Amino acid sequence: MKKRKIDLFGAVNDTWLVLIALLCVYPFLYVFFVSATDGSYLALGQMSFWPLGFNLKAFGYIISTPRFNVGRGLINSFTYTILGTLVGIAITYTTAFVLSRKRFVHRYWIMTLFIITWVFDAGIIPQYIIYNMFGFVDNMWVMIIPGAISTQFLIIAKSFLEGIPDELEEAAFVDGANDFTILFKVFLPLSSTILATLAVFYAVGIWNQYLIPQIYFKSADLKTIQQVLKDVVITDSSSGTTFRNVTIGGVVLNQYNLKAAAIFISILPIVCVYPMVQKYFRKGILIGSIKG
Repeated sequence: MKKRKIDLFGAVNDTWLVLIALLCVYPFLYVFFVSATDGSYLALGQMSFWPLGFNLKAFGYIISTPRFNVGRGLINSFTYTILGTLVGIAITYTTAFVLSRKRFVHRYWIMTLFIITWVFDAGIIPQYIIYNMFGFVDNMWVMIIPGAISTQFLIIAKSFLEGIPDELEEAAFVDGANDFTILFKVFLPLSSTILATLAVFYAVGIWNQYLIPQIYFKSADLKTIQQVLKDVVITDSSSGTTFRNVTIGGVVLNQYNLKAAAIFISILPIVCVYPMVQKYFRKGILIGSIKG
């Protein structure tokens, strides 16, 4: 009887999880189906969920058309995300290693300074003045250097490294290893979970960043995919120049196809990357939270 109750509870729990998963996936599928539907059906309001006249021409058209600038936006966002993630992981992990060592006597007040900068924000105008002094205005490095250390991610990495037994470090010192050897040959091989977690955090943050490029980028050649998405989705309806119906191979593409295609393109890279690092991401968060 008890086993039947447990099985019933498990079945109900699984059902709820499936329903929640469907609710989460539904918006992504709907956007994709809109982009893959013939525009003539969309204009008549005949699509409810499944695509009608299935085709992928909207994706090819919006990427290949220069006036939308989607291709350049994708290249820029990939560049900023890859460089920013690598720099962020390297600096955050190294800093966390130093601050997690008990023999470093200044670690408490340095960590306090990091927390102060996390809690208190000077505001956009002072930030702009400082960034301008360092030459970050209309410079791609504004997406990489200023955000190379996030205090929140630093705390998670520091908590993880503090959970590694001190005996490993002491044994390495006895064998004649220095700090760099300990960092790269002792701690780094044990840190795959936290490195994957930092990678996901930094990559998602940089890819979805909109405010910083909107403020500091003046050149169209530096625009991110999020800025391009804004230009494509939020259009001046009174001008009527941004979107016109296009017929390609007998398939009609209208503004609904193109907007949905642009939205799907902007979210697809992160959606594809996350499942590959999900197990490391979950472990890293749990370990950091327990130790913190």
